[in-house]
Amino acid sequence: MARFREEPDPRFWRLNRSIDFDRALAPYDVRQSRAHAAALNRIGVIADDELARIDSGLAEIADELESGSFEFLPADEDIHMAVERRLGDLVGPLAGKLHTGRSRNDQVATDICLAVMDHADRARKLIGEVMEILLARAREHDAWAMPGYTHLQRAQPVYLGHHLLAYFWMLSRDGERFAAAHRAASVMPLGSGALAGVNWEIDRRAVASELGFTDVTPNSLDGTSNRDFVLDYLSAASGCATHLSRLGSELVIWSSTEFGFAKLSEPFTSGSSIMPQKQNPDSAELLRAKAPRVIGDFTTLLGVMHALPLTYGKDMQDDKEPTFEAADTLSLALAATSIAPQPVRADNNDDFAVKAVAQTRLAYVVTGNADVDSVVKAGLAGLTLFLAQRTALEAGDPVGIDPGRDELAFFPLIYWPVVPGAPKPAVVISSGSKMRCCISSS
Repeated sequence: MARFREEPDPRFWRLNRSIDFDRALAPYDVRQSRAHAAALNRIGVIADDELARIDSGLAEIADELESGSFEFLPADEDIHMAVERRLGDLVGPLAGKLHTGRSRNDQVATDICLAVMDHADRARKLIGEVMEILLARAREHDAWAMPGYTHLQRAQPVYLGHHLLAYFWMLSRDGERFAAAHRAASVMPLGSGALAGVNWEIDRRAVASELGFTDVTPNSLDGTSNRDFVLDYLSAASGCATHLSRLGSELVIWSSTEFGFAKLSEPFTSGSSIMPQKQNPDSAELLRAKAPRVIGDFTTLLGVMHALPLTYGKDMQDDKEPTFEAADTLSLALAATSIAPQPVRADNNDDFAVKAVAQTRLAYVVTGNADVDSVVKAGLAGLTLFLAQRTALEAGDPVGIDPGRDELAFFPLIYWPVVPGAPKPAVVISSGSKMRCCISSS
């Protein structure tokens, strides 16, 4: 018996219809429905032959969705109705039995739990690939000296390998946060009903095990209204995208003519429509631009969920667009980043290294009659002083420096920190097993 006697206003229909974005839940909805049908069979609601027909129909729908041949109709309000409608086409009125012991509220909550677990795993896999690349590049350049910066001003010399590993450890934390989001999503809400459970003795734990969940929700009100796990995922995605934006920004700076530390290969850059000499670091720039989009998706869902009374409100329909947009954006950024660091190279190792001695301990750099206090007050860089001394030496003005010493002689000075975590080439090699463990856990 239907409550309504009038058709929905077309304007409300367009506002209410979610099929255009919740169709991304399709594979999860079919998986859940097959497990739910098996659970109904175990308690005698669906006979064995009926289960076979329903499961066969759902398998056919899954194939159609994967191949792109599934036909969505204008009357399909959401993905759940679309799957139900198509199942009815295939098995007739029997399809109606599938709705027994399940509400649309716990159904969609379960679908999005499955989606978040899947996307969290995908993010961790991509993060692991980027970490592999960063570790490989760090080992290749473990002793390449470069300037370390604070306030974008040259501060102390470090090594390129040490610098790249900073991003390695950032991403390792991102992997941990995605793992936490997966754990938060792995508690199954199916069986919570609309809000107060269902009157069928369905074995929730058996269904949870079949779908890959670790537990079932202990409170039906929380089960249907909870989207914390989505927020956890979006928070992790925001942090990860922010880390990628920092890497992208440094690649932009390093590849500039003013810095000249590195070049990006042509497949990751673009030219200019009017200036033929240009090679623009578009890929790195886009890594910066994607981060605020993902952060915006996170804050969007926070806004949707704030102050919502229990349990479900149609507001929560808008949990899907930011989630899937963030997932797609982050996957694209990580996939690009897993390749982008590989083309980075210094034009010339010696030239790159010479620039690296830009700031070092003045007590070592300043020799002869130089006044350390006046140098500090003038804000002069270590390399500037050394080159001035070399010029003076070449002009026959001794300044207490070994004539055979060159810029590269300063490189051992980078070794002076002895505390754990300091920039030493040996650390890159000796920490390999620990880093491998981090990659495998990401």
